Amino acid sequence: MNLALWIVAGLLAAAYLLGGGYKVITPKGKITAAGPSARWVEDFSAGGVKAIGALEVLAAVGLILPAVLDIAPVLVPLAALGLVTLMVGAAATRIRRHETKLMVVDLVYTVLAGFVAWGRFGPESFTG
Repeated sequence: MNLALWIVAGLLAAAYLLGGGYKVITPKGKITAAGPSARWVEDFSAGGVKAIGALEVLAAVGLILPAVLDIAPVLVPLAALGLVTLMVGAAATRIRRHETKLMVVDLVYTVLAGFVAWGRFGPESFTG
């Protein structure tokens, strides 16, 4: 179980580091032009998109570094809970925009982040 949690956390960290970093450094107009799956940015200001990207980058770092450095490892499940919250918001945005097919990916990320939060708060806690 510990290995599965590390693998899922690592994959999530990589995805959110790349996705969040892209949102932070790329202008809003360019993100919108990336394709239909990125049209959600139309509902947010440029600063809002950058803030979402920054939260994703921080969560990605929080999934890995606290445990690796053994400095406040309780931040790992908290970062995972932050991602769950962020992805619930993403799913709500997809529902509002009637993009239910695209929402499936958001739900998969929500479940994976929830698995990490559950595992690191519970059976494979770093503090146990």
